[in-house]
Amino acid sequence: MSRWRASVPALRPRAGSDARELHDEDVPAALAVCAQDPVGSALAAARLEVALHLGLRAAGGQAWGYPAQGELQAVCWAGANLVPVVPAGLGPSGRSAAVGGFAGLARRAGRRSSSVVGERDAVLALWGLLAETWPAPREVRADQPSLAIDRPPDVEPDPFVRRSTVAEVPVVLPACVRMFTEEVGYSPVEGGGLAYEERVRSLVAAGRSFVRVEGSGEDAHVVFKAELGAVTRQVAQVQGVWVDPRYRGQGLAAPGMAAVVELARAVRPGSGVRPPVVSLYVNDYNTRALATYRRVGFEQVGTFATVLF
Repeated sequence: MSRWRASVPALRPRAGSDARELHDEDVPAALAVCAQDPVGSALAAARLEVALHLGLRAAGGQAWGYPAQGELQAVCWAGANLVPVVPAGLGPSGRSAAVGGFAGLARRAGRRSSSVVGERDAVLALWGLLAETWPAPREVRADQPSLAIDRPPDVEPDPFVRRSTVAEVPVVLPACVRMFTEEVGYSPVEGGGLAYEERVRSLVAAGRSFVRVEGSGEDAHVVFKAELGAVTRQVAQVQGVWVDPRYRGQGLAAPGMAAVVELARAVRPGSGVRPPVVSLYVNDYNTRALATYRRVGFEQVGTFATVLF
């Protein structure tokens, strides 16, 4: 697992504008930057891989690059999330300059993203430059261990955890809403929620939603769930892990996550595709979840931070 670790020097925020909006022809170079830290850059790389095939407009956001001229050294995805990818190899001065360039573009664009998320030092430095001009956030989560596993899990997988089906969206959606509300503090379906429902439906249709369902018919309900929120050629990032409160303490979480790891890493025989690394990030104060993930075999490979609006 050591090959996935990224040693990150300290960052000091520095204002600047030496960054530019990228175009479709820049996407391969942007992905090469992300490849320096596949786990830490997964959120940005997933959107850039879409852009590689369909174009940046279809990927649902903008990509920014540093420096404004010459070979790309850092990138930032600006969409539903603002995700800076600033490699450790740039050193403190280069990383600070890159973050400053992204901050200049973000100030001019105004806040459009629901969060700033990614490797901790880059996120907190970027937020340090945006705090005076962007609205106050609802919460800053400054210490989120980033965990990963690139091998079979250490726990026997739950045989009842499987991919959900489109026909089960009416059962899966309420569990997703409950998880989101617990985690973020408000319901994602307030005021209608059609966009959130479509997001859940798209994850199910793509085979990126995993559930254990108890009961049948009108009594069917999800007792464990997780999704792959970001998927690249190298990394499958797990999000939305949730156990129904009525079933907590019954030992469902570790076997459920082990099943997710196995299913996410499964590759069709003969495809030639390497099973991906499975990653996630979790709040440092969620000690129960951290213990569960480590029991499954996840190891810490970095630290994230999230600024939530």
